[in-house]
Amino acid sequence: MTIFKNIESSLNNNLPFVCYRKPNENMISCFFQHDDILHSDKNLNTSGFIFAPFDDSDVPIIIPKENSRFIQEIYSETKSKNNINLNLNSLTFKEKHVNLIKKGIEAIYNKELEKVVLTRKEIVSLEKNKPVEFFKNLLNSYESAFVYIWFHPKIGLWLGATPETLIKTNNKNFETMSLAGTLPFQKNILPNWTTKEIEEQQLVTDYIIKKLSPLCKVIKSEKVETVRAGKLLHLKTKINGTLEAPISKLINTLHPTPAVCGLPKEMSRKFILENECYKRTFYTGYLGELNFLKKTELYVNLRCMEIKDSKALIYVGGGITKDSLSENEWIETVEKSKTMKRVL
Repeated sequence: MTIFKNIESSLNNNLPFVCYRKPNENMISCFFQHDDILHSDKNLNTSGFIFAPFDDSDVPIIIPKENSRFIQEIYSETKSKNNINLNLNSLTFKEKHVNLIKKGIEAIYNKELEKVVLTRKEIVSLEKNKPVEFFKNLLNSYESAFVYIWFHPKIGLWLGATPETLIKTNNKNFETMSLAGTLPFQKNILPNWTTKEIEEQQLVTDYIIKKLSPLCKVIKSEKVETVRAGKLLHLKTKINGTLEAPISKLINTLHPTPAVCGLPKEMSRKFILENECYKRTFYTGYLGELNFLKKTELYVNLRCMEIKDSKALIYVGGGITKDSLSENEWIETVEKSKTMKRVL
């Protein structure tokens, strides 16, 4: 495909680009930037592709439409089997993350927080660094996710397959979702959602509706449903409505959502920045088309990795509530890390 050749060319020439496929579609879209300038836009007015960090005190990166070549191409998938047995129980990783989870649970019992999303980074050495192959593996494995490869020589190389929409807008109409709770997918077996996962997802739904209501003429939510993302299941509630405020205000109100941060938002973000032993950068930020063809379509940057110095930095996490068990939360991050490890 022409697109894959263009990716290789941009990487070889250190030029920024992004290629992506939207959920349940077969069209790959790409912005190939003409120069290596690092564009940013705190006001969210630019038309193009945005890549925004978790910490909203940091500036989002833009690949602007006016500085890029936009191309699209149909991709025919070759299904991956993904029958890979991965031993991920690194004791060092586990001890650190379990201790972090226990600290989060303690803060919840002390009434400092209602919920907090705690994450970790895992480093995998690469025998071969083949970004285009990794991207193809993601395309072949996660058809219902937003799959992408993003590069800027002054930032780095990221890939992912995220199941979570942050926001879609069309004129004044918008769609978003509340996504929380995780179980491994088991064929022909109905998921057994516990009180912990159901309440965690409801907290996210209630928060989004409460925060967006003042910005909307109309807002409504649909029934909770179980959705599959690769080898995992999640609980999802679709939320939609009609806006009365600018799109930028909607985005800034939503991000970071309780599904990647916690509740109360400011307290949980403070806890994360003080207690997670690394900087998330673009993990649990958001990415997608901004003010492009009169629409905005953004996704939360989950199930992602950064490729750096012949290593893959894999980011995973989970929501901690009063009902959380540290061992179960560790296992959840192990299941999530398999998503990215399979494509390597």
